[in-house]
Amino acid sequence: MVNRMRATRAHRDNRRSHHALDATRLTTDTKTGAVHQRHRADLVTGMYRGKKVINIKTEVTPETK
Repeated sequence: MVNRMRATRAHRDNRRSHHALDATRLTTDTKTGAVHQRHRADLVTGMYRGKKVINIKTEVTPETK
């Protein structure tokens, strides 16, 4: 059986034009200059919207002693 209403390549590609992935949006912290994703807590400082939301413990390595 033949598909009578076959979509052309142009129609198919126009439909899929919004399927492309966007680049990750990054924000720079104004106080520390650390880069993090927007609308997420900064994993370096533990701050989100000016408030401390994550308790970040510094890991002691032999190189930093």
